[in-house]
Amino acid sequence: MTIVKQISLFDIQELFEMESSHRFDAIFSTFDVQPIFHLFSKKTMRGAPRECNYGAMIQSLIVRIVERIPTIKDLVKRLVNDPLFRLDCGFLVSDSVPSEASYSRMIDVISQSDVLDFMQDQLILAALTEGFLEDECLGFDATHFESRDASKPSEKKEAAPPKKRGRKTSEEQAIWLAEQSEIEVNQTTYEKKLEAQLTIPTNTLWQDIPIEPKWGIKKNSNGKNTFWYGFKGHLAVSTKSQYIVARIMSSGNLSDSKAAIPLLKKIADFLPNHFATAIFDAGYDYEPIYRQILNQTMRAVIPYNVRRESEVIGFDQHFRPTCVREHSYRYDSFDEKYQTLKFTRPKECETCPLRDDSLCQKVFKIKCETDIRKYTSPARGSDLWKKLYKERTAVERVNAYLKQYFQLNNIRHRTGRKAKLHFNLVTFIYNACKLAVDRINSQLSHAKVPA
Repeated sequence: MTIVKQISLFDIQELFEMESSHRFDAIFSTFDVQPIFHLFSKKTMRGAPRECNYGAMIQSLIVRIVERIPTIKDLVKRLVNDPLFRLDCGFLVSDSVPSEASYSRMIDVISQSDVLDFMQDQLILAALTEGFLEDECLGFDATHFESRDASKPSEKKEAAPPKKRGRKTSEEQAIWLAEQSEIEVNQTTYEKKLEAQLTIPTNTLWQDIPIEPKWGIKKNSNGKNTFWYGFKGHLAVSTKSQYIVARIMSSGNLSDSKAAIPLLKKIADFLPNHFATAIFDAGYDYEPIYRQILNQTMRAVIPYNVRRESEVIGFDQHFRPTCVREHSYRYDSFDEKYQTLKFTRPKECETCPLRDDSLCQKVFKIKCETDIRKYTSPARGSDLWKKLYKERTAVERVNAYLKQYFQLNNIRHRTGRKAKLHFNLVTFIYNACKLAVDRINSQLSHAKVPA
């Protein structure tokens, strides 16, 4: 009997088990370090020469994340004691090992620029041109991580004077309306209502997002509130290839929903008309998010979040029409031209004595614009909707990768600006490792396998 040898998939775990020099070469080959290196180039030929090998220092920062070295102090110690590791990072034999202060100054310079955003986009474009990013669905989610900063004690607020009971007088009402209008004018970008983001430019949304550490709260799997002091990372991940197509960091107290439209607009500007479906959890069930998805000609797959709403008579839990005997109509098709959902008779109608009654309607057609939250394409409760929503687990898997393999929880710098650099660096290195793995898999699949 002939034995057929099959090629197994090469994943990120196997990448970490490779020999260090081969692993580093595979990762470094996915991007160009020159954009960061230019931040440290001399503006003039005058003055003393640069004493530090900044190219090797940048590579060693990346290696620290890959090798899971916890601190800069441990990185410097390993560079001193391990000559082979020093050469793998790009240092020459004649180079002296940089001090912790040198790394601190370099990190401060990088954190003041947006160079990692540019490198991240170039990495995604490389994966796209090489055929590794052909997904049609994007999964969105947020993950939290704690800050290095200590939490600040909250200021004691003075007790507000008791409000006057009863209706306001016309003068008091005018004063109150003037105060409210002044408050709305002075609100920051992310203090405004969610629908205001639809008309705000993408650059403004990304520049104005708060990044200082704040107290955050969320419910765990047991339904109890958990608290942390730090940040949130918001990710848009391709569900099949699991690349981080877009990411943004915010303070821990920012609502997850307020980072959805900035991510969607970034993707629309960066890769227009490439993705067809946006998948969120129930925490993103807001009408402005649906509106932004429709503006980008994408499909929205978001579970419906009931908010103090009574049961709608004549419709089931998925907002499908029901017959006289309360059987749900079946989703049939979607008309893209008229943006209409078509529902046909339930299968129970075949044996129902009322099938020829005037009260039973054979077909229902409902326009999505009737309520863009309730009526989406594909229709809620359909097999296709359930299949697409299952793909959202990809973004949760990526969140676990970032914390387990790439030290997302291990922030060693204070202030939100440097924490943002850590978050951007971690997500960038993840994409670089993912591209390296895809290239290795492509080489293995094209290699001839002996029988």
